[in-house]
Amino acid sequence: MISVVAEIVREVALTEIIPRFGTLKSHQIRTKTHPGDLVTDADIQAEHHLSRLLTALLPGSVVVGEESVYHDRTVLDQLSEDAPVWVIDPVDGTNNFAHGRDSFGVIVALVKKGCTVAGCIHDPIRNVTVIGEKGAGAWCEGERLSLSRPQSLETMMGSLGNRHIETVERSVQGVVRLSSAAQDYLALLLGRTHFSYYRHLLPWDHAAGILLHAEAGGFSAMTNDRQPYRPFVTDDAVLAAPDRDTWETLLPLVEPPSA
Repeated sequence: MISVVAEIVREVALTEIIPRFGTLKSHQIRTKTHPGDLVTDADIQAEHHLSRLLTALLPGSVVVGEESVYHDRTVLDQLSEDAPVWVIDPVDGTNNFAHGRDSFGVIVALVKKGCTVAGCIHDPIRNVTVIGEKGAGAWCEGERLSLSRPQSLETMMGSLGNRHIETVERSVQGVVRLSSAAQDYLALLLGRTHFSYYRHLLPWDHAAGILLHAEAGGFSAMTNDRQPYRPFVTDDAVLAAPDRDTWETLLPLVEPPSA
């Protein structure tokens, strides 16, 4: 099924997202909760189009989309119910997209009874797609992905979202700030970075990426209790690394112990 999902995502990107990239008028860009929280016509139309095609692909399924949740927070309740849920971020990195920067992507995950079972992340500009299903690996353009372990902290690149954490930044080779979870996860999956750390988690940002990372051989866990990530809204943090040993090495750097 996930290969069909990828086809749907690519089709929607070609019809709803790419034609609007770099061509948006001011009235097609709006503010949501604060000046940096934007929504565009591409977000709205892509989510609508994806919702229609994905629920038709899996009868009885429902959608939790970033834009639908903005208008009605009770949509999130579906993540705890029995129906399969498509979790959609139609344009992840909207701020980049709205300003003509090409660091954005489309994220789709399938959640069943609170567990992510499939995921797809697509870069419309570079036409790169990573897909995977639980227990079946993560794949990019027909190649199965397998994460490699860096030799030392000093050779590692990673993402902290938009955070600055001095203990990390002085210990690793570098930190990227792409302002897009889709692009952060693609970098992680394709070997351009080695770790990621996020706090204040939204399921449309992380459900697909964490599953795909695990299917590529990586290790991730919530930093507060070391339990596996689950696709719900939480203020807690998740740390992803190539393996558990590296995760344990990074943990005191991303969350230094209190004095």
